[in-house]
Amino acid sequence: MFKRLLTLSFLFFSITCFAQDFVLEGRVFDEKNNPVAFANVVLLDNDVLITGTTTDDSGSFTIEGLSASNYILKVTFLGYEPIEMPLDIKANVKLQNIILKENVETLKGVTVVAKKPTVTRMVDRLVFNVENSTLSNNNVLDVLKHTPGVLVYDGSITVKNATPMVYLNDRRVYLSAEEVQQLLEATPANNIKAVEVITSPPAKYDAEGGAVLNIVTSKNIIAGYNGSVFGNYKQGFEYPKYALGTSHFFKTKKLSTYINYNVSPRKDFREKDEFVNFIDNGSNTSSWETDYGKTIESRYNAINANIDYEFDARNSIGFTTNMLIAPRKHSQTDVNSITEVFGADKVLDSTFNTANSSVLESFNMAFTLDYIHKFKRAGEQLSISMHHTNYDYSDFQNVDTDYLFPDQSLIRDNRFQTFSSQVIKLNAGQIDYELPIDDVSVFEAGAKVSNIDSESVLTQYTFEGDTRVEDLQNSDTFLYDETNYAAYMSYSKDWNEWSLKAGLRAEYTDIKGNSLSANEVNNNDYLKLFPSVYITNRINDNNEVYFNYSKRIFRPRYSQLNPFKFFLNDNSFITGDPKLVPQIDNVFTLGYTLNNTYTFELYYRYENDPAIEIVFQDNDDNLLKYVNTNIDRSISYGFDFTTYSSIAKDWDLYVLSSLFYYDNRYVSLESNNQLNTTDKWSVYTQINNYFSLLKDKSLNADVSLLYISPIADGPSIISDRLGLDINLRKSFWNNKASLSIGVTDVFNTQNFNQATKYLNQDIFMRSRMENRLFTIGFNYKFGNTKLKTKNKTIDLRERDRLERSGEN
Repeated sequence: MFKRLLTLSFLFFSITCFAQDFVLEGRVFDEKNNPVAFANVVLLDNDVLITGTTTDDSGSFTIEGLSASNYILKVTFLGYEPIEMPLDIKANVKLQNIILKENVETLKGVTVVAKKPTVTRMVDRLVFNVENSTLSNNNVLDVLKHTPGVLVYDGSITVKNATPMVYLNDRRVYLSAEEVQQLLEATPANNIKAVEVITSPPAKYDAEGGAVLNIVTSKNIIAGYNGSVFGNYKQGFEYPKYALGTSHFFKTKKLSTYINYNVSPRKDFREKDEFVNFIDNGSNTSSWETDYGKTIESRYNAINANIDYEFDARNSIGFTTNMLIAPRKHSQTDVNSITEVFGADKVLDSTFNTANSSVLESFNMAFTLDYIHKFKRAGEQLSISMHHTNYDYSDFQNVDTDYLFPDQSLIRDNRFQTFSSQVIKLNAGQIDYELPIDDVSVFEAGAKVSNIDSESVLTQYTFEGDTRVEDLQNSDTFLYDETNYAAYMSYSKDWNEWSLKAGLRAEYTDIKGNSLSANEVNNNDYLKLFPSVYITNRINDNNEVYFNYSKRIFRPRYSQLNPFKFFLNDNSFITGDPKLVPQIDNVFTLGYTLNNTYTFELYYRYENDPAIEIVFQDNDDNLLKYVNTNIDRSISYGFDFTTYSSIAKDWDLYVLSSLFYYDNRYVSLESNNQLNTTDKWSVYTQINNYFSLLKDKSLNADVSLLYISPIADGPSIISDRLGLDINLRKSFWNNKASLSIGVTDVFNTQNFNQATKYLNQDIFMRSRMENRLFTIGFNYKFGNTKLKTKNKTIDLRERDRLERSGEN
């Protein structure tokens, strides 16, 4: 493989060095011999766009850096008939004047009407087209809330009950799950062309994770500048939240630049009630009733920028950066707990009150360098990518607890402090090659190497009077190193009625974990193969049936592997396990689309060794342990129905309804390691309505309803949830500005309960969050607003595993 990569690289640089650069010049006039300024001039090769420009005030244009080849020159301008002419470029070319003829139709006026989002199904993915739609004025997270098959709720993004990886323009975004949501919520959607939902990702994508959400941005070939400013305000029942930002795009003939910056200062509140019955020999010995109130004050700063430079029509280089900076994030958790003892009567024993104050900081900076070479053959290209992520996280917490008698007199107090930090350096290199074999078949191949170097430090202090003493029993440094080698190939072919895409990806992983205080070293390496296949049969123009299969892997997050205890208060802690093994999924999907409108889908997923966080109660020491562990397996299967159709001229409806069964088998670590099963049939339904109002369609309304019935999650059952969102958007000033208002979770019905009850475990939790929010937003575009940006999408995988320990 190394020799092959070396040969391809040599070929690629040889072509770059010896290619001849030719220049094409010309002028464009109308029939009255007046120069036509800002006419679009593009060169096509077998209907593939190679390069383009616009005419200046004198009607002149120049296109440089052309290779010898046959092209089609196409010139267009609003109100004139387009012109196409063949060109055989073997040297510099100066064309005779190009004359545009006025279109015979008289244009009395032009009204720009926002399109409604549409859904297209391809052989291996579903494409949700949102460019210039009613959703394009929202943020990217709001777009995902309307994307078919995607559920966004309770701080998570899921596709078919699994966490997806997020990509931007086929490049993964290396962020934790929380940071992904922060970045997407702060990113405007006016540059988003489509969202691709890939439930069974092909071999080209990393085997890590479940589905893939590939966010595709619009691209521009016209020189010029545009920009925008945007902001929104959200008010919950406790605190307001803000977001402000600006984006700018500038393009010359060879250089394209884009930068987006936004800041989102906010305060969030969450209240949680917890009820625990401690059991001995089948009888309740005592119980806790605990009220948690948590306030988080944060200010995320997000920067997304890229620079692209085209050496010529076939060679280009690009530099992209995504940064998410959260300085001085404050968290205050107040815990009030009542302990009751069971005997002849239920008697109040004591109470304890805990104040947990935390100061957190995180810096997540990612940089990607891409090089693309397009061969003379249309569609054949070689791309090389190098990526670096630097992640730095720190958390200081101070925990004070007072233990009180029933009469509220002090029994004793306790205080401890914890400092934790994590520094992760991620480096990756990737090469991809695409070769169209003929008009209906394509071969793809590639390789990737990535390395993760992580250092996690946890230092805990106790107090003897006013003297702070390091608690060596609860302090640790954990070193983690992981290297992954991957290679893939795939083949796709279309016939009149059939489409096939098949691929195979191989990944070899070498892992070393080292707990310095415990003097425990864990080494592990494994080779896994990940096949994928997609078959589609087009019965006729309106109906088709398809089958998909893929094998996937979920590697444990770095914090899940850290074996040391992070105490939330005196009576609860989080711990990981360095011996966690990766989760392997096998996913089968069979679907049928009727009248290009209604889709019926059956799926089956087998998850082997899922790694999740489970809360266990220690009945001997009256502790709550949040343990990251592998459960035995999970099985889910279900039936999905989706439709995206027009009910009336100005009313579109999207419906997703899923009936599914989830079966979790796990080992109870606090009950003699007994094997237990939690299973349940569940249903979720998502209904989105899109309305276009007023004669010019400048007022749009979105009404969305989400319902999730009780669902099994590990050993727990989570109660049902219901949410209704209403949003209005009004466009002004020729669609340059827009104002939006709305309410999320109108009836405040998205809060839920969680019950864990089996053997000697009995925990009930009730959660209340700021789900109901009044929102108002504004967006203003300036410059040449007809331009489309070349902003790149985000790409998530290893950085999805950067979740910190200690947050709950």
